[in-house]
Amino acid sequence: MGIQETHPTDSPLPTPTTPRGREALAVILAKPRGALVGLDFDGTLAPIVENPEDARAHPQALSVLAELAPKVASVAVVTGRPAEVAVRNGGFAGVAGLERLAVLGHYGAERWDARTGTVSAPAPHPGVAAVRAGLPAVLEAAGAGPGIWVEEKGRAVAVHTRRAPDPQAAFEALRRPLAELAALHGLIVEPGRMVLELRPPGMDKGVALTEYVRETGAETVLYAGDDLGDLPAFAAVEKLRSDGVPGLLVASGSSEVTELSARADLVVDGPAGVVGLLRALSDRLG
Repeated sequence: MGIQETHPTDSPLPTPTTPRGREALAVILAKPRGALVGLDFDGTLAPIVENPEDARAHPQALSVLAELAPKVASVAVVTGRPAEVAVRNGGFAGVAGLERLAVLGHYGAERWDARTGTVSAPAPHPGVAAVRAGLPAVLEAAGAGPGIWVEEKGRAVAVHTRRAPDPQAAFEALRRPLAELAALHGLIVEPGRMVLELRPPGMDKGVALTEYVRETGAETVLYAGDDLGDLPAFAAVEKLRSDGVPGLLVASGSSEVTELSARADLVVDGPAGVVGLLRALSDRLG
């Protein structure tokens, strides 16, 4: 499937506010074939919506990625979602130009490669089934009220509070009991934007990104994210910088999560801003 769309060329390329960010961007522009572009999905490529099942990539994301991907070493979507769900919701399968795209799902525990169209993954952690069985009783004991709902993610379970009358209060009230349930079965809790995800330890976006950088031999990295789960990826890029690999950190701006904006080299206005940045980068690369 091809993506065709007319758009203005020579879009203005934003300037990073930090010296390291400007250095990394200069290297990407000079040696694009050595650049890895890593992107979160929800809140970065796709707007945050009340029901995660309804999340879809920004309308211009596919056309932008299809133009940019052949000009760089690789594009990786790094997400907490199952890889197949991210592929479906992103519309990534069968798109001309995205042959070198990889989706690292479940924080890197799963991987979908565009060339083969297949997902590779280890066996599920047994603690996920145990948590799934014990979750209703824990939520009842914690007094979880209306609007709290559970998302099945296969290799993880997520508890959402966005629909609650007071989402932040519900989020805080559930953090401790869910952490105790997770620890009982060898899992951890990953907090996000009005969501608490119970998942296996040992993999995070930082580990996934670092391993993919090493696998591809990337000489520089651009990573864009919006949520707390992206902090390990930011930390990984900072570590890569100390090892001599330039990196550009981009925050998909949000009033709900400010930690990434404080550490980013460049802050853009949500998924539309991310798409605009990638469009401008692709235009500059010719």
